[in-house]
Amino acid sequence: MTTTIKTKQELQPTILSYINDLPNLCSLAGLACTILAIYFSILGIYSAAMIGMIWAVAFDWADGLIARRMKGRTGNDRAFGGQLDVLIDIVSYGVTPAILLLSYGKFEPIFLVAAFIMLAASAIRLSYFSTFGLSGGKKYTGLALDNNNIILVFIFLFESLFSADIFSMILYITGLGLAALNVSQIKTPKLSGNPINVYLLSFYTLTVTGVYAWKLI
Repeated sequence: MTTTIKTKQELQPTILSYINDLPNLCSLAGLACTILAIYFSILGIYSAAMIGMIWAVAFDWADGLIARRMKGRTGNDRAFGGQLDVLIDIVSYGVTPAILLLSYGKFEPIFLVAAFIMLAASAIRLSYFSTFGLSGGKKYTGLALDNNNIILVFIFLFESLFSADIFSMILYITGLGLAALNVSQIKTPKLSGNPINVYLLSFYTLTVTGVYAWKLI
């Protein structure tokens, strides 16, 4: 028995060995984009934050696409990648939008309420998915969290059309609406599983990156 335990411990891979896995590298690249989005949100440089947010989605979709096409990945590789993906998702699609809202609202206390609801809904949504997976093996229950970033990045394209006070309220209402959809019982398709949607996201990512980069000039 002791020999068996020692053998299992010896065969257990190191933590950092999983960095060599390409899908995990994509996940970490997405996390780097998320950190930049948070950083620029706090600084109030929202165009740069939007670029970080949409590229976080792009890398998130890429890691899943690569993982499904790679051969020779073990059960542990898939399990580790799944856990890493979920943990990064809560930061990318829960923490980041909440900080974005707080920053745009000048960190006024009233924005803490919506920020908490958005983050709590994200945590609940991810916990539910981790427990039950896809409904019928094909659809999500509730709006998938990556849509939060996609929608917020789109809405920010129209920021200049409104005063800061009005747009902060638009963000507030949008954030609450997304949180409600995240934990609703609606069934939504897994967009990242369709190659056509991947191409559409690539086009959208490059387009909005160009628009926001131009605004930074």
